[in-house]
Amino acid sequence: MPFPVRRAVALAAAVALSTLTALTAPLAHAASPLKPCRIDGIATELKCGSVERALDPARPDGPKIAVHYLVVPALARNKQPDAVLMLAGGPGQSAIKVASRVLPRLSRLNNRRDLVFIDQRGTGRSAPLDCPDDSKLPITEQLDPAAQLRRIEACRAGLEKLPYGQDGGLRFFTTTIAMQDMEAVREQLGVPQWNLVGASYGTRAALEYLRLFPAKVRRTVIDGVAPPDMALPASFSTDGQAALDKLLDAHATTHPTLKADWQKLLASLPRAVTVQQPLTGVPEHFTVDRDLLLRAVRMPLYQPALAAALPAAIEAAAREGNFAGLFGLTSAFGSSPALRLAMGMHFSVVCAEDLPRLPGATDPPGADFRTANAEMYTQVCKTWPRGAVTPDFYKIPPAPSPVLLLSGGADPATPPRHGERVAQALGAADKARVQHVVVPEAGHGVMPVGCMRDLVFRFIDARDDAAALPQDASCATRIPRPVAFRPIQPAQPVQPATQGAAK
Repeated sequence: MPFPVRRAVALAAAVALSTLTALTAPLAHAASPLKPCRIDGIATELKCGSVERALDPARPDGPKIAVHYLVVPALARNKQPDAVLMLAGGPGQSAIKVASRVLPRLSRLNNRRDLVFIDQRGTGRSAPLDCPDDSKLPITEQLDPAAQLRRIEACRAGLEKLPYGQDGGLRFFTTTIAMQDMEAVREQLGVPQWNLVGASYGTRAALEYLRLFPAKVRRTVIDGVAPPDMALPASFSTDGQAALDKLLDAHATTHPTLKADWQKLLASLPRAVTVQQPLTGVPEHFTVDRDLLLRAVRMPLYQPALAAALPAAIEAAAREGNFAGLFGLTSAFGSSPALRLAMGMHFSVVCAEDLPRLPGATDPPGADFRTANAEMYTQVCKTWPRGAVTPDFYKIPPAPSPVLLLSGGADPATPPRHGERVAQALGAADKARVQHVVVPEAGHGVMPVGCMRDLVFRFIDARDDAAALPQDASCATRIPRPVAFRPIQPAQPVQPATQGAAK
């Protein structure tokens, strides 16, 4: 999931391969700690393991945490030794929890390669930094900034009482430390090299692993590129505005008054509304202001299938005062428990890596979105323990191996402009090692769209680097934007025939 902001606020070593045996040893043989396990949403028995890691790398004898991982064994006996490592999004998403959703996209790779899902520290089963689920709270409580800050502050206080949260423990959940954990898992499993597949925040994680351990990566796929130099709270506004403007332009023909309706809706705020809570069905009475509306509109923009219903929802709110569609859509996004973020880990990452760069950010605020997200993160990070990040973290060295970048042209969080910047840095020494594919009408996450999963398979499965790139991505430009949703109109009563009708 995606580098998205949840409702709480509205998103790789340089050692040569040792021996031929290590290069060809089956993963299950090399990984004695693996035990049979079962995961929700996957019918077959899988393998699970964990590695003990120091909470603070500078104190190897200090407090320990267990980093848990899942292995989906390759189906073929004659499998390849280079496993595929899936890096989850967020920051804050559990890789193990999303495994059942990701497996269909990687099924061809799984024929001859093991798939590995590691719960990054702070997520899932690995010293989780979870905040209470707010999905069933009243809508105004979910989206109200003041209420959000109170919940986040209470969550921080609770997390600091955990064994791994005490004495500033929340400082040790940065991307750099987490990638050192990933390397420990690779060593434990005896995998000679990873094929990295990162989505959203997982792209930042993949780039950091690639920087730290370049010899341990065979191929890299990064989908929805969120580079380390991205000042997240500032880019939220810029990129969200661009995606909203693109949506309004795309539906100008079918909804000729949509732009006017949107401006009319903004001008009508604040206003009192009554809306049923989408998950509980309980009617709620609250006041919609500009920030609340923008938070409701932003989330559907991540998925074009949901965004296709925004024109009708905006019209209904502007013309009829009916806000049910808008708040229903924002609740539909990421409603699955598997997509829920560990918000404590989210803030530990963003407060350490993004907030220090916010004062120097050059991304202009969106005309509508303005600076609400930046203000929210600034408030949260005032009290959140902040980890140390080295200047080298923000640098992207030339790619040591082939990298495939994927971007959605309608993505409100990680649009192509970020992928272009990263592609230039990765290709500084050898442009042939890098390819950036843009799917013009895709949203946040391109791998599930149309032909893209086959393109990713061909890239990773290619026997040598020369055959890996470039890939024919012409199919991507032909993927259309979903047509605008139109509400079903009630059937008109049939008028009885008159005597003269048969004449």
